[in-house]
This record gives sequence, C-alpha cells and structure tokens, in this order.
Amino acid sequence: MSLANMALAGWLIFAAAMVILLLGLAHLLFTFRGERLSPRDTALRAAMQAGHPQLTRQTTMWRAWVGFNASHSLGAIVFGLVYGYLALGAPALLFGSRFLLAVGAGTLGAYMLLGRRYWFSIPNRGILLALCLYALGLVVGLIDR
Repeated sequence: MSLANMALAGWLIFAAAMVILLLGLAHLLFTFRGERLSPRDTALRAAMQAGHPQLTRQTTMWRAWVGFNASHSLGAIVFGLVYGYLALGAPALLFGSRFLLAVGAGTLGAYMLLGRRYWFSIPNRGILLALCLYALGLVVGLIDR
C-alpha cells in the first residue's frame, strides 16, 4: 500500500474510532450524571431499585442497569482508543492484519444491528457514520494491496 493511501485510510479509521469514543464517553457521562438514562416513570425506577433479577439477589435491577450501561460505555471507549491508536500509531499493524480489520468491522456492524433494534436515532447516526468512515478506510487501505 502506498504511504498516501495508508495515511488517508488511517485517518478515516481514526475518525471512525473517534466517533465511537465520543459516543462511549457521552454514554458514560449520562450513566453517572443527570437523569437521561433513568426511566421517565418514577415508579419504574423504584421497582428497579427494589427488584432483583432471577439470577441473584446480590444486586438489584437498577444496579445491574447502571453497571450494564457503564460497561457498554467502556467497550465503546476501548474500541475508540485501540482503533484510534492502531489507525495512526501502528497503521502497518492494523492494515497488515485481516483479523484486526475484521474485528473492527464486525464490532461496528454489531453496534449498528443492536442500535437499529434497541436504541434511538442519535447513537444510530453516529454508529452509521463510524461504520461508513471505517468501510471507506478499509477500501482505501486495501485498494492497492
């Protein structure tokens, strides 16, 4: 791959990674600050705080909800940091590994499917943007291999 193509491809994948990183950071912030991820129905929140999952009584549905949101955020943050680093700091490693390229594409594809089924328009648009940037980076990066 030419250096120009590798640089452009790296920047495209870096941009995709930054979109996911920003979504993850915003989600983590909303998990612990404010009420954006809280139910509008206060009775539902009270029920979640009092209720336990079938799996265990060691936590409540509310604590599990907060933990799931935080861990989901951390997954997006790690994706953004790792693929952002690989794209600019180690592009030869990234573009030399079909495994890493496939994991990145698969992760974004899975986020896209989950988002369409379970989430709302703002993260979906961000994920679609990231997926398009990543795909374009792949095309540019693999164009003269």
